[in-house]
Amino acid sequence: MKDSITDWYRNVIRNPKYRWWIIGGSLLYLISPFDISPDFIPIIGWIDDGLIATLLVAELSTWALERLKGQKDEGPVQTASTAEPGFKPEAKTVDVNAVSAD
Repeated sequence: MKDSITDWYRNVIRNPKYRWWIIGGSLLYLISPFDISPDFIPIIGWIDDGLIATLLVAELSTWALERLKGQKDEGPVQTASTAEPGFKPEAKTVDVNAVSAD
């Protein structure tokens, strides 16, 4: 069961549509006095908060490292001022399906 919960959390936090909702909900759960196990019970009350905090930090750090690695793999962007002589930038075409709103 633990794997299914962590897999669900991982998949949802990596979905850009729900990422900020999950981060906000996790932070709200951590500061909320209403938990699965109340915080006023020593040690037992802190376990659920520790699990949520661990999941949140682990997934956010993994996501951030993947993004940084992706940016590093793309390499630096060359502009006319930083490129070697004779560098001609490639033209990029952006296809936009626009509809006028009259």
